[in-house]
This record gives sequence, C-alpha cells and structure tokens, in this order.
Amino acid sequence: MLLSKTSEYALQALIYLAAQPPGESVLSRDISDYLHVPAQYLAKILQDLAKRGVLDSFKGRGGGFVMRSGAEQLNILEVVEIVEGQPFGQGCVLGLKACADETACPVHTQWKPLKAEVVGLLSKQTIGSMAEAVRAGHYRIYLPGTELNMRPVRTPSKDLS
Repeated sequence: MLLSKTSEYALQALIYLAAQPPGESVLSRDISDYLHVPAQYLAKILQDLAKRGVLDSFKGRGGGFVMRSGAEQLNILEVVEIVEGQPFGQGCVLGLKACADETACPVHTQWKPLKAEVVGLLSKQTIGSMAEAVRAGHYRIYLPGTELNMRPVRTPSKDLS
C-alpha cells in the first residue's frame, strides 16, 4: 500500500532468500513461483539487488541468487531506499510537487507524525528477523490456501553425528 510493487517484491524475495540455509542459491523462477509474482519482473529486481551488493548472482548449473554476508541485517527502510534509489517518504503523500511545512498540502500536518512512526517501524524490522519469524512458522510469505503447491522454506539440516 505505501510501498511500490518493486519494493514489495524485493522485500518478499529477500525474506525468502534469508530463510534458506546459508550459501544456498535459489533460482529466480523458484522464488517467483513460491511468491506468485511475475518471473521476469522479479528477475530484474534480483539482478538489480545483486548489482547493488545485496545479493550474489551465479550463472549456470547450481546458479541462482544468494544473500551476501551481512545483507540479512538490512532493514525494510534500507531495502526500500536501495530499490527506489531515494529516501522513503520524501515526496508529498498526495503527489504534489511542492509540499513542506511552508507549502503544506491539505494532509501534510496530519501525515508528518504518522510518517515518522512508519519510518521508525520500517527501520526496526530487519530481513534476518523477518526470515527467522517465517522459519519459526509465526508468519508466512505466500498466498493463503496455496501452501500445498509451494516450495517450502527450508531450514538448515542438523548434523546428528
């Protein structure tokens, strides 16, 4: 709702990748199938995240995308700003070209404190903490009712030896 589709898909894909065992590469089409998002659109987003240093990308057999070390510490706000290329919420909520305290739109004074709250919330949630909640079964990142057709988020296997 507040985020672009590009940001939403990037966040969902990053949570999915962070929920995988460390170092395991995943094909973009597997991620798009799991999340039910357009494959070509997601592939472009993932390539962009790789160019910006969030993911590693590997071609060929065993290829795919992998979270770079430390990327799980990115928070929602940082990811949105990486994807969008500009600070979150910088523009007018109504889309006006000039909106500031001096040239306020009709909702500026009401939106300003809410925006500060939203920014605070988005900066507290990391990709890693959200992935951990998904792995623990507290939340899901797939469409309800489609669980049986989905590739499960895998948890690292425990070596019993």
